[in-house]
Amino acid sequence: MSRVLEFENISRSYKPGVPVLDGVSFGVSEGEVVGLVGRNGAGKTTLLRIAMGMLVPHNGHVSVFGLSPTQHPIEVKKRVGFVAEDQVLPANSSIADLIALHEYLFPKWDRDLQRTLLDRFGLAINTKIKSLSKGQARQVALLLAICHRPELLILDEPAGGLDPAARREFLEASIQLLNREGSAILFSSHHMGDIERIGARVVLLYHGRVRLDMDLDRMREEVCVAMIPKAWVKDSAVLERVPGCLGVRDVHDDWHAVFDGDPESVRLRLRGPVTAASQIQCVRAPLEELFVELVGK
Repeated sequence: MSRVLEFENISRSYKPGVPVLDGVSFGVSEGEVVGLVGRNGAGKTTLLRIAMGMLVPHNGHVSVFGLSPTQHPIEVKKRVGFVAEDQVLPANSSIADLIALHEYLFPKWDRDLQRTLLDRFGLAINTKIKSLSKGQARQVALLLAICHRPELLILDEPAGGLDPAARREFLEASIQLLNREGSAILFSSHHMGDIERIGARVVLLYHGRVRLDMDLDRMREEVCVAMIPKAWVKDSAVLERVPGCLGVRDVHDDWHAVFDGDPESVRLRLRGPVTAASQIQCVRAPLEELFVELVGK
């Protein structure tokens, strides 16, 4: 499958010598659903704004459908839907006003999909934005982003602040209505359950770099956490040198080491540096636990 979005060695700073992004490279292919995760300040929003042409990288290159989003903004934006974390709709406009504007801007606007979403979200078309709840305003933003049936949908914490039921409805609407028709989706979220439920691949940013890029199915089966007493291994660097080690965290009297591999193969790899490797507790973990192990203090 061809790439619809490609980041190549992207770097960006807001303060001299303090990179927010430091050599980020990965791509999104046709029809792929990719979850972007990381701690606050990891660079997720900056990266998505670079993809939209709202920011320019200081180093590296981004291409959307093979085009630069800053040099070809109209061509790119006609094919992309975007919902920002802090997106604000004009308070005095009605939903109908905003739909009319977007219908003018996007010749491929789908009125049937528009009606479907209005009904699904229970939105009255003549309602003013200032009369909507936060969740309803987010639903309007999603409707505006997807009713021209974009080939790529970019969502930056689109369901932030919504209750679990509203968040699930919000995200499932975008995934079900677009991805089943082949649209690619890149979305950031702090909710690991959202990533696991609707994503197919996860990219983890840590200190401005890609710490992990893996299919979720493979992660569930082939990534595990080994809990090793410090009495057996004094220095975490010993574990970091073991092939397949993705990170080591200091947890009281133990090291928690994340490995690419099933528990039995990891124990075999640890036989050299750990004399009692066969006794090591090594378990598979859900995405949220892996996230904490990889980026937690």
